[in-house]
Amino acid sequence: MLTRRNFMKAGGVALASLAIPSIVGFGAPYTARVAQIVEIFMKSDPQGSEVWFDPIGVYIEPGQTVRWIVMDNVHTTTAYHPKNDMHSLRIPEGATPWDSGFLVNKGDHFDLTLTVEGVYDYFCMPHEQAGMVGRIVVGKPAGPGALSFDYFKGKPGTSNWKPVPISAQKAFPSVEVVLKQKIVRRG
Repeated sequence: MLTRRNFMKAGGVALASLAIPSIVGFGAPYTARVAQIVEIFMKSDPQGSEVWFDPIGVYIEPGQTVRWIVMDNVHTTTAYHPKNDMHSLRIPEGATPWDSGFLVNKGDHFDLTLTVEGVYDYFCMPHEQAGMVGRIVVGKPAGPGALSFDYFKGKPGTSNWKPVPISAQKAFPSVEVVLKQKIVRRG
């Protein structure tokens, strides 16, 4: 039932909502910045002979969340980091390494919020040799992931690090391509 009181309440709420943008933004429209989740799909052909991340390269802003989602097969998303089976360091030095563990069922996913700027290289543990790798550039490209794959050779404390396999090295999009395209699909 529409009464004068209900009409005034509704009008007051409407007026208040119109006034907020002017107060908050000094006359400019107010929009809340929402960090969207970037989705990376973990895929395979029907026989399982080809495996890949889609997209293979992405650019994001610091503080954005990446979600890896299994579409086919069994996969992991694992940072190139010595804490992950002595793999060479290819994420920013101040960043925390991750390993999703095995994601088995279609729709299983792993979320990670990246806050440290730099290049993050990662791989699928059972499919690294098949070239199932990916690259994320967060803000400004920097860190070990922006260097050559053998940058650590001869440096103290790195003699036990596993290098990135040649097949995986060939699969990575360049940092420049990721910066230019923002989303890089498998080529």
